[in-house]
Amino acid sequence: MAALVCKAKAIFSLTGRVMNKAISFIVFSFLDLLDLLLCFVYKVADFFIEAEWKPCYCSSAKEAITSSGKILVSEQGESKIVCLSSTKLELEEISDTLYSRPSLVSEVSKLTVSELKRLKVDHASVASGGTIRQSCEKIMKGTVRSTFTINSTIVEMLQGKINIGGQLPSHPIPRWSDCDCKFCTSWSCSSDSLFVKAEGPKGSDKAKEDVLFIHGFISSSAFWTETVFPNFTNVTKSTYRLFAIDLLGFGRSPKPTDSLYTLKEHLDMIEKSVIEPNKVKSFHIVAHSLGCILALALAVKHAGSVKSLTLLAPPYYPVPKGAQATQYVMRRVAPRQVWPPIAFGASMACWYEHISRTICLLICKNHRLWEFLAKLVTRNRIRTFLLEGFFCHTHNAAWHTLHNIICGTASKLDGYLDAVRDSLKCDVNIFHGRDDEVIPVECSYNVQAKIPRARVKVVEKKDHITIVVGRQRTFARELEEIWKRSSSSGNSTSS
Repeated sequence: MAALVCKAKAIFSLTGRVMNKAISFIVFSFLDLLDLLLCFVYKVADFFIEAEWKPCYCSSAKEAITSSGKILVSEQGESKIVCLSSTKLELEEISDTLYSRPSLVSEVSKLTVSELKRLKVDHASVASGGTIRQSCEKIMKGTVRSTFTINSTIVEMLQGKINIGGQLPSHPIPRWSDCDCKFCTSWSCSSDSLFVKAEGPKGSDKAKEDVLFIHGFISSSAFWTETVFPNFTNVTKSTYRLFAIDLLGFGRSPKPTDSLYTLKEHLDMIEKSVIEPNKVKSFHIVAHSLGCILALALAVKHAGSVKSLTLLAPPYYPVPKGAQATQYVMRRVAPRQVWPPIAFGASMACWYEHISRTICLLICKNHRLWEFLAKLVTRNRIRTFLLEGFFCHTHNAAWHTLHNIICGTASKLDGYLDAVRDSLKCDVNIFHGRDDEVIPVECSYNVQAKIPRARVKVVEKKDHITIVVGRQRTFARELEEIWKRSSSSGNSTSS
């Protein structure tokens, strides 16, 4: 009887997977066509409303583009902007997933053609007795020049900067498809630095140490200031300076329309807004989700200053040998499946530039209406700070941050983790909700495999958000213990 039950479950599971793949193929094939149609719609809308074509990533990468401006070049999946002395974008890496997202139909066709070619080559190599191998050796002995491909969209963006003497293009702030409310545009009056919420002693000489809080994707500093900040003890508030930031493009921080939201841009803004003006010398980092990537990069850059790293749901996917890192991570994060729903939502946000822009247009631009309806339906019981964090960003910021940080740093994370393991002596702690459907628990264990001294705590019955929200008092005590332990071990080491 038990064998029959197991067999039935296996059949149902296989049937479910087949149906999911079949339905997903139909749905995403349709979405490929819809995104292409929306590309044309937005180009027309942008032209009539703003009197210019808005560059998008639908254009195929070109073999070469010659112009007086500087351009983006890419080779073997790594893309960089080079020789841009008039801007801060010099030698910044751009994820190829921005402009290399093949449609589902074309990807299936490519796999089929590749398999047929492989079979043909195998047959030919057997028949020719090694002629192909000899030809390959002959080519390898000759002078082989690297081939670079250049994406026309980024060229358009960069040429726009160069044509006005290095000044940013005069795009309307906000753009017609962005929200124009006071909250979302407050940065336009003073856009030189991030929005920072600070608590604790005034002045670096009065604080024992500092703590930097970095939120995750489509979130804000309120994720920390409305949860753990009020639950810290008076001793902690009088001992540590607490800094919670809105990342570039999110919350009340600047949302420049022409930014590519690269890793360097994010790190530069954090340093410019927090570390330099507040003379931060010794600090702890607490980061959630996407913020964990920035935390690792920041820790490696300021190796001698970081006392502890606390990572919540770090999105670390080890890349198999031979796989292209950016493309592999994009397919892990957004597998183009209709089930589970979180995978469908991630796929919409990651694969479709114009569909995701439409979602931002409907939701983010009209966030005040959605917030009102949410309060009305829930009788004002919903936590509004979560809504503000989710709604208050632009499509340009979310799109580029998702690709350039989550996907674009895929080949860098191993190096960051190795540096933390070998070069940093800071305490490393990882928290993850057992029911997290956004970032699987295995990601935290992957980090621990790279940094054996890292402590991993998996919290039962908690997900990507409730790992903090709902247990903020407990988490505040856990953080205080981490900081106390890190400071004590640091003092003992120095003595």
